[in-house]
Amino acid sequence: MFTGLIQTLGTIQTITGSQDEQRMCIAPQKKWSDLQLGESIAINGVCLSVEEFSRASFWVYASMETREHSNLRLLKTGSRINLERALALQDRLGGHLVSGHVDCQARVVSINSAGQSQGYRFTFDPKWSSYVVPKGSVALDGISLTVNSCGNGFLEVNIIPATQKDTAIHLWRPGVAVNMEVDLIAKYVQRMLTPWQGREERKSDLSMDFLRQHGFGE
Repeated sequence: MFTGLIQTLGTIQTITGSQDEQRMCIAPQKKWSDLQLGESIAINGVCLSVEEFSRASFWVYASMETREHSNLRLLKTGSRINLERALALQDRLGGHLVSGHVDCQARVVSINSAGQSQGYRFTFDPKWSSYVVPKGSVALDGISLTVNSCGNGFLEVNIIPATQKDTAIHLWRPGVAVNMEVDLIAKYVQRMLTPWQGREERKSDLSMDFLRQHGFGE
């Protein structure tokens, strides 16, 4: 589990494997001295496990499934990425609950200045629209952001200067695809309501004739 607060940037040093599955060696800008084998790290919002590590870098594996549903397939040697280690139970939840499981790709449509901030508009598969609400949370490339406005297949967010400085958002341009994870709680609520969705209201068998037949009428 993650919070969507990026802890440091990373640089892809080496990529090995095929188009279907790859391993990546990543050098974090902020050095981590206490990495552990198997721990989870969000790479542009994608939860991957540490296979090997040294003082300066670590290796992760991305399967075909992961690459098909995320923008990791577009990364190259030298690419800059957002990194966040998994949340510890005693940590402060400063963003929102992020699982590291990408739901879809959102594409940058436009970028507009708003004072020192930047406004970004994205389009995405409309089937995810019901999980995105104004002033709700969304994770884009692993960054916890507040939705300014949204509609069928689009959303807009405002990026403050600190977020621009501490993440790889400066690489976003119109046409760029980013990893999008909708609100986790919204998905659970939707799942629980699914058995009742689309059902017609049941008509009651209770009627005046029924009551009379069973001795309740006059």
